[in-house]
Amino acid sequence: MATEIEHKYLTISEEWRENAKGILYVQGYLSNNKDRTVRVRIAGDQGYITIKGASQGASRSEFEYKIPANDARAMLDKMCLPGIIEKTRYRVPFGGLTWEVDEFTGENKGLIVAEVELPAADTPVKLPPWVGKDVTNDPRYFNAELSKTPYSKWKQDAQKCQLKH
Repeated sequence: MATEIEHKYLTISEEWRENAKGILYVQGYLSNNKDRTVRVRIAGDQGYITIKGASQGASRSEFEYKIPANDARAMLDKMCLPGIIEKTRYRVPFGGLTWEVDEFTGENKGLIVAEVELPAADTPVKLPPWVGKDVTNDPRYFNAELSKTPYSKWKQDAQKCQLKH
């Protein structure tokens, strides 16, 4: 079984943008509940389907498979639940790990989340100077939750935690 071990942080500066190149991601959910999600995604010109189990701290089961982009587009258009997520994902190396910085658009515009996937739960992580608050255990920042309750609909005090763009 594949296991994803991931930590999420809000960004506090624009330093991560230096030399960062992004890829457009469009994703939606066929199933979206606390026990499992089934996600369809187009990243650049490649389609994927991903099944994730319930989170247990920073870990959860994850299975991801490439699918034809045309199939992914058809599922996004005809089968996914309301709340399609659009973002640009940037890969930023730091401290021997690759950080993924997601800059959301649409109803989640203004939200930028940096995440790092670890090979093991005890892997030491050196935090880049451009990350701030750890939101790993805050379900509001899960993409599946953002598809149901977008960032633009959160209370004003939650938005103050994020650097304004």
